[in-house]
Amino acid sequence: MMLRSKRCAARQPTGAQRGFTMVEVLVALVVLAIGLLGIAALYMDSLRAGRSAIYRTQAVNFGADVADRIRANRLGLGGYATLFDDVVIFDPACETVAGCAPVAMAATDLSRWKDAIAALLPEGQGQVAVTLPAVAGDPALYVVTIRWTELGQDVPAQFQLRFET
Repeated sequence: MMLRSKRCAARQPTGAQRGFTMVEVLVALVVLAIGLLGIAALYMDSLRAGRSAIYRTQAVNFGADVADRIRANRLGLGGYATLFDDVVIFDPACETVAGCAPVAMAATDLSRWKDAIAALLPEGQGQVAVTLPAVAGDPALYVVTIRWTELGQDVPAQFQLRFET
């Protein structure tokens, strides 16, 4: 009695197909394409978030800049009040060694500040609201607002800083 070998029984017929079919390859390409589109969408979101973070950082820096200018020119108090649409003209005398009056220095500071905001933020504008003290010796309240337009947003983004001096 002869035993049949298990190897012979496990053999595939000679006409069996090896490799991948065209349908399998197309399904794999579709899955890969969907994955790549997802990665591209994530990349675009990260670029958008990075741009927004840069604008917000610049707005914070502009707020700190005008606050420092106000603290350096304490005699200019009310001269720093400005609205978004106000056009402020700087005084050329402030750029000389002789200097200028505190209110003229405030106008010069605001002019440079507004120009920098307009240059670095898309549709950027700045405003400073000043509440002068009711009693001499009390601090004045300043509210600095910076706004700009984010790409794809209907409502302008804004940053607000409140401080007393």
